[in-house]
Amino acid sequence: MKRPNIILLMTDQLRGDCLGYAGHPDVKTPYLDTLASRGVVFDRAYSACPSCIAARAALHTGMEQSHHGRVGYEDNIPWNYTHTMAGELAKAGYYTQCIGKMHVHPLRNYLGFHHVDLHDGYLHSARYGSVPFRESQLVADDYFYWLKKELGADADVTDTGIDCNSFLARPWTHEEKYHPTNWVTDRCLDFLRRRDPRTPFFLMASYLRPHPPFDAPEPYFDLYRDKELRKPFVGSWETDEYLKRDGRIFDSKTGPSDPELIRQAQIGYYACITHLDHQIGRLIMALIEQELYDDTVIIFTADHGEELCDHHMFRKSRPYEGSCHIPLFIAAGKNVLPDLKSSQVCHSIVELRDIMPTLLSAAGAPIPDSVDGSSLLPLTVHPEASIRTWLHGEHSYGEFSNHWIVTNKDKYIWHSVTGQEQYFDLAEDPHELKDLISDSSRRERIQFLRSCLIQSLKDRPEGFTDGERLIAGRDYPPTMDCAEDI
Repeated sequence: MKRPNIILLMTDQLRGDCLGYAGHPDVKTPYLDTLASRGVVFDRAYSACPSCIAARAALHTGMEQSHHGRVGYEDNIPWNYTHTMAGELAKAGYYTQCIGKMHVHPLRNYLGFHHVDLHDGYLHSARYGSVPFRESQLVADDYFYWLKKELGADADVTDTGIDCNSFLARPWTHEEKYHPTNWVTDRCLDFLRRRDPRTPFFLMASYLRPHPPFDAPEPYFDLYRDKELRKPFVGSWETDEYLKRDGRIFDSKTGPSDPELIRQAQIGYYACITHLDHQIGRLIMALIEQELYDDTVIIFTADHGEELCDHHMFRKSRPYEGSCHIPLFIAAGKNVLPDLKSSQVCHSIVELRDIMPTLLSAAGAPIPDSVDGSSLLPLTVHPEASIRTWLHGEHSYGEFSNHWIVTNKDKYIWHSVTGQEQYFDLAEDPHELKDLISDSSRRERIQFLRSCLIQSLKDRPEGFTDGERLIAGRDYPPTMDCAEDI
């Protein structure tokens, strides 16, 4: 089999349901719909630790969270992993390039890539006055450095007045060509121009949006301003306690209490998604023009989702579908992966850890023993098959810390601070509107899923279980000791 070029289209904070091909009634994504229609869609893909750093650790190492050591969000912890996705592909003879978000430490840690054009988005920890010169985003982030050269020393993404975790939304204030989404595509096109045509390449196009700020160019806001949008999902089990407390805080974990601000957040989020889609369209057109498309494998995914006011919640790190369910598909040109069955949907539970072994398999490269994930290539040939029956997800998140077991039909959640449990029948209730934890007819099933979680946690240092029961209230730091030593 011809060694393919490989492109990983990575997005940040994109829900698994917010795409046209996923059936969303409002969001328009024609280019991604085209790719998905020509590939295999994994409609039960998850981020097992759904926030930026932990999710990307799984992506780059192929390891599950207790092995890569990131079980929550914590900045400035060194990334010292022996085997990485880009490093192993480089060993296999690929030229490896990342453009966009890495979110590692130190900022210019290449994780095995030959080259990185870096843009991590606005990172608070890399902006403080006490940050060393070399680690300041204003120096180490290629997009910010470029933007200031283009527009002047005071130019910034904050010119919109929107924070990087805010539910506020407004159009981009500069010409569209200066938007970070356009910048990633521009740099990808430049890479294609200057690549060595004799060497297969791995290009990770790592886009920041639709992660806030919701600041797409104005024409994309115009697509949604006058539409009647589907309202957020709120079921029968939620509390509005936190919404009443925090609903007027611009970057709250609840989102806004004002219905009009909820609508504006939806408009801004959807605008960012369609803008992203059109920029990915530019990249696809360039691949066709340069006669590379037919020799290329394309994987599309996201690091995690966005609650977008579902269940009176905003942002990520939660165990609910808006936060942890992500998009994922594999498409390929006609000269590579000849057995891939296009226009198919696979219902197997898959996770970000599976991408590294998938890419290595596509490249004909060995998979290190440290990798916990499984290649998805067999599922592109037999989409009716499965690589796992359940998945353990989690997130250290203060009072909202959580663990969960998900299958392709249901989900069990344990809140590790309070001990509260929840159970959702995803087959009948995909939007988690009804908590069935007290349903006596589900008792046996709930006990089975609880035992799966106990099995996953039994050797963990936090002491979440004694092997027979779950123990609430244990200390749960976001980074395990092994994260600095691997």
